[in-house]
Amino acid sequence: MQKTNAVVVVLGTGGTIAGTSAPGGDERVYRAAQLGVDDLLRAVPGLPPGLVCEQVVQVDSKDMSHGVWHRLAERIAFHLASPAVAGVVVTHGTDTLEETAYFLQRVLAPVKPVVLTAAMRPATAALPDGPRNLRDAVTVALDPKATGVLAVMAGSVFAARDVRKAHTSRLDAFEAGDAGPLGVLEAGAAVWRRDPPRDTPLAGWRWPEGAWPRVDLVTSHAGADGALVQALCALGTRGIVVVGTGNGTVHEALDRALHEARAAGVTVWRSSRCANGAVADKPGDDFPAAGDLTPAKARIALLLELMRGA
Repeated sequence: MQKTNAVVVVLGTGGTIAGTSAPGGDERVYRAAQLGVDDLLRAVPGLPPGLVCEQVVQVDSKDMSHGVWHRLAERIAFHLASPAVAGVVVTHGTDTLEETAYFLQRVLAPVKPVVLTAAMRPATAALPDGPRNLRDAVTVALDPKATGVLAVMAGSVFAARDVRKAHTSRLDAFEAGDAGPLGVLEAGAAVWRRDPPRDTPLAGWRWPEGAWPRVDLVTSHAGADGALVQALCALGTRGIVVVGTGNGTVHEALDRALHEARAAGVTVWRSSRCANGAVADKPGDDFPAAGDLTPAKARIALLLELMRGA
């Protein structure tokens, strides 16, 4: 049963869900972040009353920045503080949705639901997927069982830690790796397969007063060397997540450069380029493993770790 007489706030950030393509043209060629969130809501039939919308930013999510994360988190916290607000929905682009979701979960860990949703087709497509996703996101935001940062796409509900974009073009482009979705939308309601996780906000972390620490991804591959690591150290990187092969293994030439970087004060973590599975710590490993975090999320985790107590 949904919450009644409750307000859902819909925050717009742009993305394909707000994109437009030329009339009669190829729908794969479009401009993201063109329509306001109020326009998106008008295109969705059957939404409940009491929706409040706000345009936070208007960006293509491939261009997501730390500054946008800061502003978005502040607006979410502001709205969730109101007793009248049941939850927040964020319209977002698909390319970095998983990063924004994970970041918000780590720094806010909200008790009320924050539901990110997006679209694989622009709003002007003949059969856009955005309206259904937006309606489903509002449904989840009003569900009494929903908590924390979630993502809703193509009829599935995902936890922020697990969600990742796994396909370049399909409408069901998102998955949750080994964990699987938290639930699905059926007959206009959320059907939960397991409880949403409950976390606490990251202790000791605070918004930086100046520039955020630089944290980079470096991939291990056949023929890898240490040139990129050396260049990043020259640029002042504070952290490197190496995207290893298999169980986080690293080419020997790259490994030597990473050890030199660590000796110079750079924090190094290991992740994997494999789509599923976790990187496990083994005896003799010099760099901590990122577990089941994707490389992009491991980068966020390391970024936040470097800012704890800074």
